[in-house]
Amino acid sequence: MFSKLVAPHGGRGLVCALLDGKELEAELAVAKGLKKIEISARAKGDLIMLGIGGFSPLDGFMTKADWKGVCENFQLADGTFWPVPITLDVTAADASGINLGDHVALVKDGEIFATMKIAEKYEMTDADKRWECEKVFIGQGEESVGGKFWEIAPKDHPGVIMVMAQKEFNLAGPVKVLSQGEYPVEYPGVFLTPAQTRRMFDERGWANVAALQLRNPMHRSHEYLAKIAVEVCDGVLIHSLIGNLKAGDIPANVRVKAIDILINGYFVKDNVINAGYPLDMRYAGPREALLHATFRQNYGVNNMLIGRDHAGVGDFYGLFEAQEIFDRIPKTGDTSKDLQCRAMKIDWTFYCKECDGMASLRTCPHDKASRVILSGTKLRKALSAGEEIVDHFGRNEVLDLLKEYYAGLTEKVEVKMQGAASGSAM
Repeated sequence: MFSKLVAPHGGRGLVCALLDGKELEAELAVAKGLKKIEISARAKGDLIMLGIGGFSPLDGFMTKADWKGVCENFQLADGTFWPVPITLDVTAADASGINLGDHVALVKDGEIFATMKIAEKYEMTDADKRWECEKVFIGQGEESVGGKFWEIAPKDHPGVIMVMAQKEFNLAGPVKVLSQGEYPVEYPGVFLTPAQTRRMFDERGWANVAALQLRNPMHRSHEYLAKIAVEVCDGVLIHSLIGNLKAGDIPANVRVKAIDILINGYFVKDNVINAGYPLDMRYAGPREALLHATFRQNYGVNNMLIGRDHAGVGDFYGLFEAQEIFDRIPKTGDTSKDLQCRAMKIDWTFYCKECDGMASLRTCPHDKASRVILSGTKLRKALSAGEEIVDHFGRNEVLDLLKEYYAGLTEKVEVKMQGAASGSAM
């Protein structure tokens, strides 16, 4: 069947490092005799994406030239667009015992996830880590400007905390991925590879596909965004993160159930697919919005829904900075190297009592008092505190599921409200 979908990023098709069959058996046997490197949860998710082709055209962890080019210019050393570093950190002790050309096994909690051929090892000083944070995480929000970033971020920005806690060296080189972790078993039919979503889109005759990124359960604004895309595209991939989140976020299995409830009750099923991907959030705001678009292109998506404060945390980013960054990224003129998945930019959305329905700042003429401000953070804070949820915030069936989840928690995390979530910035 001829596919009408956007080509995978990088011009090399889907670059999949995952082994199977006899190749997998042979490499697992080899891996048992290799030096073992314990990896982070973030690296585990990155490896799985390298395995299934989600990070095409990457075939492994980045060299220093790639890392520097991505941080500084949004480009790999060969000029291919890439917005966020994909690196593997190791201790100085581990690095000292590794030579170029060596093979190592990458292990998480006793499971061998990959083998790696060492092409380069390079030191990451605290100054290097700070530079990466300044390039990748500083935004235009009030917690980033006026010298506030380094006052606030080391204790409040989970992405910055993660980078600054990285070990002293990075290893670079191609990988052979040996496991998809728990995801195929825990999320059957939801954990889908790029090859699988592309096949599903082709079978449905889709050519123009939008993706909705989720890390919170779907509220009415998410539903509205997805339905806007359904109206103008062939279909929508509701693509939620099933890797690790920060403390206080709602776990993936609950979010997946909430999405299923909405799809079954409020969507034409033929026009929407519920899927998950295995990354950890980096909370990089605008840069992460670009990453979301980049790997969605590999899944066959050519439109990335970008609303208010996409992938943000706290008040580090401007409300629509994640939309604006798409207009500033470099373009080489080579479609294989440039990002082909474009931003579908949607204004701030809410329920308006006067309009008697969902609306946005572009469509609603009424004042703020008439509007129900919707955000995942606001919903989590209310649920965590046992507060009443205002009318029109979410579908009752979804809210019942979330209330049941929160009622079963023995320990609750305080949810910090930011301007975008509270509505004070409107």
